[in-house]
Amino acid sequence: MIESLINVTPTGGVSIAQFFEVLGSAIGLGVIVSLVYMFVNRKEKYSRGLAFTLIMLPAITSTIILLCNTMVTAFSIAGAFSIIRFRSTQGNPKDLAFIFLTLAIGLACGKGYILAALILVGVICVVMIVLSLIGFATPKSVKKVLKITLPESLNYEGVFDEVFNKYLTSNRLVKVKSTNFGTMFDVSYEIAFKKDVSHKEFIDELRTLNGNLNIAISELVLDPDYFGA
Repeated sequence: MIESLINVTPTGGVSIAQFFEVLGSAIGLGVIVSLVYMFVNRKEKYSRGLAFTLIMLPAITSTIILLCNTMVTAFSIAGAFSIIRFRSTQGNPKDLAFIFLTLAIGLACGKGYILAALILVGVICVVMIVLSLIGFATPKSVKKVLKITLPESLNYEGVFDEVFNKYLTSNRLVKVKSTNFGTMFDVSYEIAFKKDVSHKEFIDELRTLNGNLNIAISELVLDPDYFGA
């Protein structure tokens, strides 16, 4: 049985049984990777489309490798599939790691190294789950964006320092933009709140300083144009 798992692509050709063995193994391992992907991203927003892709990509890649005559052709076609994700909306680096894992599964299964693919999935998935459970590389505080509208007559430099020191662990002025024909300023800060502070009380104290104009707190988006929106 182990011999069959290690070498299912004899030089004489591929039988229907061998084809389904490779295809079934690739899909099964893809399902495991997809479930681990959803578990690791359970506290964040994960892509339903990517979860499906992680199941199908190993099967597609393994079939290409299995049916192509030469490894050069197989790797070229598999490489073409691998760039599809990169031409779409860019995800976070964890997504890319799962995609590369499924590509490796497809390549291994297509070449007949199903046992090696199983070991790879087991090791990588266990590592990903452990890192997720221990909160590896999780920042101590979540960064947010604070946008405050100020009248043109108010000097924004240092006016909020007392409130910031009371409620925030860090703050950084990111963007200043004039608006309303130069009569107002939109000032953007990157901030991190202290633990268990009231966001409402924070906003209320800011409103007394900016003349009760607009104040908005939102999630930090890793986009250089976000603060200028």
